[in-house]
Amino acid sequence: MIEKALTSADVEFVTTLHGDEQVAFHVLLQPRGDQADRLLRAIDDIALGELDEAARERETPEGDAAKGPAEQALDVSLTALRATGSAAEGRMVEDHPLDALRKLVEEVGADEVIVLTDPHYVEEFFHRDWASRARHKVGVPVLKLFSHSKV
Repeated sequence: MIEKALTSADVEFVTTLHGDEQVAFHVLLQPRGDQADRLLRAIDDIALGELDEAARERETPEGDAAKGPAEQALDVSLTALRATGSAAEGRMVEDHPLDALRKLVEEVGADEVIVLTDPHYVEEFFHRDWASRARHKVGVPVLKLFSHSKV
């Protein structure tokens, strides 16, 4: 599960986690959320000392305006994963991402879930981040990773 396009460092990291073992990726990406998400992102930016980023949060597309960039981010990520020789497919999820994740895990018989995001300090503190919540829903190990750099 991702929230933005994977960087080359992210792709290298996730494709080498299991050594030479052949892995298939099933990627879920959720477009940016609503105004409440914007506030949490701004708080995270401030916690990281990125005041300029916090001020620009309202410029980030949300809702329907975020679908185009999200589709592009998903395409870029899938292309990068496939370029490493890994099998990769994916889709965007708009409603109830954790329900979609649980359903996907059951459909494909996943061995583990990787949640790769930027740090979300407020959500993590209250265990409301995707990884913490997924651990109670999916029935397989959940690995939480932080994106290596911003896109």
